[in-house]
Amino acid sequence: MSGELAGRRFTPDPSVEVHDGGKVLVGGSPLRVVRLTAPGAEVARQVLDGEPVPPGRGATALVRRLLDGGLVHPAVTGSDPEGPSRGADLTVVIPVRGELPGDVLAGLGPVAEVVVVDDANPVPVTAPATTPDGVPVRVVRRTQLGGPGGARNTGLEEVTTELVAFVDADCVPAAGWLDHLLPHLDDPAVAAVAPRIVPAGDLDAGGSALARYEAVRSALDMGPEPARVRARSRVSFVPSATLVARVADLRAVGGFDAELHVGEDVDLVWRLDEQGHGVRYEPSATVAHRHRTSWRAWARRRFDYGTSAGPLAVRHPGALVPVEASPGSLAAWVAVATGHPAVGLGLAAGTAVRLARRLGDVEDGPALATGVAVKGHVAVGRMLATALVRPWWPVTLAVAALVPWRRLRRALLLGALVPPLVEWATERPSHGPVSWVALRLADDAAYSAGVWVGALRARTAEPLVPDLTSWPDPGRYTTWRASQATTA
Repeated sequence: MSGELAGRRFTPDPSVEVHDGGKVLVGGSPLRVVRLTAPGAEVARQVLDGEPVPPGRGATALVRRLLDGGLVHPAVTGSDPEGPSRGADLTVVIPVRGELPGDVLAGLGPVAEVVVVDDANPVPVTAPATTPDGVPVRVVRRTQLGGPGGARNTGLEEVTTELVAFVDADCVPAAGWLDHLLPHLDDPAVAAVAPRIVPAGDLDAGGSALARYEAVRSALDMGPEPARVRARSRVSFVPSATLVARVADLRAVGGFDAELHVGEDVDLVWRLDEQGHGVRYEPSATVAHRHRTSWRAWARRRFDYGTSAGPLAVRHPGALVPVEASPGSLAAWVAVATGHPAVGLGLAAGTAVRLARRLGDVEDGPALATGVAVKGHVAVGRMLATALVRPWWPVTLAVAALVPWRRLRRALLLGALVPPLVEWATERPSHGPVSWVALRLADDAAYSAGVWVGALRARTAEPLVPDLTSWPDPGRYTTWRASQATTA
């Protein structure tokens, strides 16, 4: 499938750094070091500068690997009216449990058909014959409750077009929402693409503290940067509140797992990825979502999300861990937390030394190795700090209460408070620091409670146990050389 990339344009991920005259790239998610030959470096330079991918198997294979590693992303400027993947070959499936709001139909735009799935509602769902754009609307009624996965599968069975878009009833697509999504599916290696989910209305300008919090930190918002979606990467999943996909690829993996009433979207994305089907996140397309802004419904939903961790860990071993770090990196942070920063610094420095040896023939190899090591250890520190509250807060509280070690207690307190404070300082939400930290901790505690319950139900500890075999092992992050990248 590499050939389909020739002539296309890409943009570099914000994490990408160029070293050694273009022969070394650092970036992506997970972080990696990519070494290139001179011809490969020239291809990479052209691509990073926004030039079209040159023809040739080597060039397109190199770009495919950069794309797969999250170092570059497709430059999407809108749909080409002459392209093969247009709204006319797309069916929208809307699962409904409750009422069907009219604004969801009004925001869909010109598509082939809309299939509304009535998920065994006590009062049958009614819908107009057409959308405001004249698109035919058909209601399919289930006689038994199928949940979100089962309802979407029912809709998928009705689709006769090449593409399908799942849109939840509490979503309102923005005008032109498909223009930045459908071009991704012109690449046959991409099976699905998701937009950015944003709050419906200007919640950040007013409303309750919870509504303003959800406006900037919704669990459905994957952020402002595009991404290759993959487990244990920066964007590890996308919600199926809105998801556009190839019908054939979804059917090939069996659609949604109807047994999962929470986390069914994560499971689908991971199964697609495991079977070689790419999934993209495209934040230039937005869909508004009516977030839960009552305390009870919000906390319950966060708890429910957490309960999916256990079943997902059983279905996808190794895909869901709270922390991934080498024993050396973990030991370095433990040394710092227990009042031995010099020891921690020495352990961290050992990582840079090992990586520098692998980059011995690279210009400024020691400086490059130090930079990569620092980034990796900082990332591990953030993961550890996050895990203290999400999902380890019961253990954190027990250790703080039972271990008579003031330095450790202080470290645990700082680990729990510093990340949300840094987030508040950098993002400047419409909250004071106390309110923001309290909401962040409540968010993490509700989710964490669900993780523990889900893990117990699934009889697995994987969502709670760190992976101590990955970063910062330099071997994992110098996994390949683009030695065959040529334009011939």
